[in-house]
Amino acid sequence: MISLYTRYLERAIAQHGSLEAVEDKLPKAKTARQLQALGDDRYLAEMAACIFRAGFVWRVVENKWDGFETVFNNFLPIWVASRSPEDIEQMATDTRIIRNLSKVRAVQDNALFVLDIQREYGSFGKFLAQWPAQDIVDLWLMLKKRGSRLGGASGQYFLRFVGKDTFILSRDVCVALKAEGIVDRDQPTAKRDLLKIQQAFNAMADESGRSLGELSMILALSTGPR
Repeated sequence: MISLYTRYLERAIAQHGSLEAVEDKLPKAKTARQLQALGDDRYLAEMAACIFRAGFVWRVVENKWDGFETVFNNFLPIWVASRSPEDIEQMATDTRIIRNLSKVRAVQDNALFVLDIQREYGSFGKFLAQWPAQDIVDLWLMLKKRGSRLGGASGQYFLRFVGKDTFILSRDVCVALKAEGIVDRDQPTAKRDLLKIQQAFNAMADESGRSLGELSMILALSTGPR
């Protein structure tokens, strides 16, 4: 019987013409050393980017990003965390960024979260580096619980963009998982469903030696051109 991994890899190759074409599209996760080398200001910056991209045109956020770096003082966690309520309200009116008070407040909340992790682990990078990929769903849930606006896709994309290995429950990935009977919902969010998905990805990783991010993209590529 053909395994789930082999079946979807074959489909991805059929959609994109060759194994090389598929490989070229696969994300590469950072090593533990690379995660630890990344400054906590960059982790906070990516949290902010994911928060502001949510429900918005990503290109607009990208075009204004220099303004974000200026207004948030390059996302130095201690600086953002120490802003007064009046400072936060003023920042939220600055035309150099996307003006949204609740999202600006969320960035400050996440600065406090990053500082808490610094005290516990030494740095946010050290914290991410030690978290096992085989339990990535619990990392998602931890980000949702302790961070601000880092649940769901925002938390998943945050991890992907900073280089922490993770799968992403995009529409195409969910279509594949549902077709296999692993879940029965278009957008699974219940913990029991997320754990089933984790088990499926862990099994594919054990079989293939690939990262979660690579496997996630292979499932997505199996549905058509990207």
